[in-house]
Amino acid sequence: MAAPSQPHQATYDAIVIGAGIQGSFAAYHLAQRHRDTLLLEQFILPHSRGSSHGQSRITRSAYPRAPYARMMPDSFRLWQRLEAEAGTSLYRRTGLVVLGPAGNPELEGCRRSLRAGEVLDATALAQRFPGLRLHAGEVAVWDGTGGVLFADRALQAVQDVFRRHGGTLRDGEKVLRIDPGAMLTVTTTARAYRAPRLIIAAGAWTGALVAPLGLHLPLQPLRIDVCYWREKEPRSPSTGRAGPCFMALGLRRAPHGIYGLPALEYPGLVKVCYHHGSPTDPEERDGVPLGAPHPDIALLSSFISNYLPGLETRPAVVETCLYTVRSPPSSGTQAFGVPSLPSPQGGPCHAFPPQPWVQERTLDPTPSHHDSPRTPQMKTSSWTSTPSSATSSSGLASQVGEGTQPSLRPSTPELAGTMGVAVPPPSHPLLPTGHGFKLAPVVGKLLCELSLGEEPSHSTAPFAITRFPGVLRAAL
Repeated sequence: MAAPSQPHQATYDAIVIGAGIQGSFAAYHLAQRHRDTLLLEQFILPHSRGSSHGQSRITRSAYPRAPYARMMPDSFRLWQRLEAEAGTSLYRRTGLVVLGPAGNPELEGCRRSLRAGEVLDATALAQRFPGLRLHAGEVAVWDGTGGVLFADRALQAVQDVFRRHGGTLRDGEKVLRIDPGAMLTVTTTARAYRAPRLIIAAGAWTGALVAPLGLHLPLQPLRIDVCYWREKEPRSPSTGRAGPCFMALGLRRAPHGIYGLPALEYPGLVKVCYHHGSPTDPEERDGVPLGAPHPDIALLSSFISNYLPGLETRPAVVETCLYTVRSPPSSGTQAFGVPSLPSPQGGPCHAFPPQPWVQERTLDPTPSHHDSPRTPQMKTSSWTSTPSSATSSSGLASQVGEGTQPSLRPSTPELAGTMGVAVPPPSHPLLPTGHGFKLAPVVGKLLCELSLGEEPSHSTAPFAITRFPGVLRAAL
């Protein structure tokens, strides 16, 4: 069903491109600050073309990297606030099991992020969760805050509350052109809109959208198989209990990590997926020839036979979604962050505020280490008013004065590639891009703050953008 009809106007305080979970939360925060905000979506809503569709995503407190762990309490609070505003339940606590080889750095990082994280050996895990099996040399960490976000319900809720606060949502309008300036102009298939600030949260379509602006981002969309596996002995719904979510880290045969959610979407079907996929064009995602190999499904089948003996080893349902990861300079593709949710939502983002002076920031929430599983989907950049002498010390800075040419100069050697934002000094650019639904309320808030030229509510220092040396050439 398309978004409800709303009156047309040409000028707004802010425009957000992309009505996935990241863009929708950015628009939500702007509207709550009484900014007249336009949220644009190229497809008719709801749709399954990007990264924000589906019924469920994992949320958790356990994170290998401290910056994410510090953001999660705020994210939980913002989700609870949205539940109260929408008058509906958006989260079910199931707990989360993180398993892997004892001493694995990522597993240890998860344990440290949980003040009361409980470590379970094979015997303790089997007693508590008979459906999960550990092997010699492996342990599990228990995160009691973990659970399932009801993804499609949550996306609808944040868009509904956005409109209730006076926001305008227009779906079925593909952006054709962005013309920078003190008042930016965004031209769609329907008409042209103007605003002094712009946030781009277009996921797998970001690269093509910003390339005409001179921003050549090394982004690679991936086609992900979202698999559901039948329980050999389905649980009775009358018990009212669901098994835990889980993540598997540090396994030699699954370097990008595996995650699973209990049978809450389809009766008797457990979601188990690999945090990686095959390079694809987002416009041709479903154009896979019949009989094409699916190596990730074979990998998952082997994992299930070894770790989840209560499931059949052939998927009963296979759906697809998109991740957007950093494309490495050499051959192959490398995810700078493996999503911890069934699908990354949001993908690359950029924010452009007005004024004659512009400072660009492309942020990344993953410091130079892999933080699997993570959502590598959101790459963001922002423009905001800043004099040329006030260049931030991290990220790529570009100042554009009236009649001058932009110059980009990388400053810090840390760039995790998922999201960029507008950051007025003395703030540092950082932004957990992606990381799926769980961090979307915080990502949206940071994008809102950066586009308004405010000090970010969370430090962005760990997410400098200098991993893209020589790539960004802003022709603003």
